[in-house]
Amino acid sequence: MVMTSIISQSDWLATPLGQYLQSQEQARFDAAVSDIFGFNAVQLGLAEADLLKDSRIPFRCKAGQGSAVKLKCDFEQLPFASNSIDLLLLPHLLEFSGNPHQLLREAERVLVPEGHLIISGFNPYSLWGLRRLCGEKKHYPWHGRFISLKRLKDWLALLALEVVGGRMSGYAPPMKREKWLHRLNWMNKAGDRWWPMMGGVYFLVAKKRVTGVRLIRPQWNASSMARLLVPKPTQKTECQKLATENSNEPNH
Repeated sequence: MVMTSIISQSDWLATPLGQYLQSQEQARFDAAVSDIFGFNAVQLGLAEADLLKDSRIPFRCKAGQGSAVKLKCDFEQLPFASNSIDLLLLPHLLEFSGNPHQLLREAERVLVPEGHLIISGFNPYSLWGLRRLCGEKKHYPWHGRFISLKRLKDWLALLALEVVGGRMSGYAPPMKREKWLHRLNWMNKAGDRWWPMMGGVYFLVAKKRVTGVRLIRPQWNASSMARLLVPKPTQKTECQKLATENSNEPNH
């Protein structure tokens, strides 16, 4: 389960610093998803942002917790069949998960061979990481366990998820006031050139590699996918119902 904090993610995203982060990341996701094709795309978490809005994939949905998502589920037990998702987004989930390894295993399970996984995370070796190290850690996002880029790449490699792209963003220090973020915006323009590994947020694109396997699947549309994911009402919770539909699917 994802950890909670005194200041919630949605509250923090409404602050000037949160808005600054969203604008930086939205541009990165927009550029990446527009060049990825397939039938089914899912965004896990960060329901306040539409990170799939520029995707050309016909069926797109948000999954997770909260009223803004179409599909409520447990991130560590995804209610999707194995080899069924062409594009999966994990925006700032791993550093707030109690079991990031299981979350990645589930991501690998549901991706089709050659499917894409896009991850954003806070960089511990940055001004943002320094702020977390030196300040109080009870509020979002500072209560999270920031994962280094090297460690994340090692985890992905163990799951045969090959990193095929990546960028940094958010080079300005995490200032609370909007005027200071505006004044320091020059750091974002200079960061890629002068201190490329010091961005506050990293952004990775990985592809699932399956040697010698070619998966041929029927073309799903939005209505058929909806029938697959939405079971008949029962006394179980929505997450339990969704998990039951795929109970025959083996987990890694």
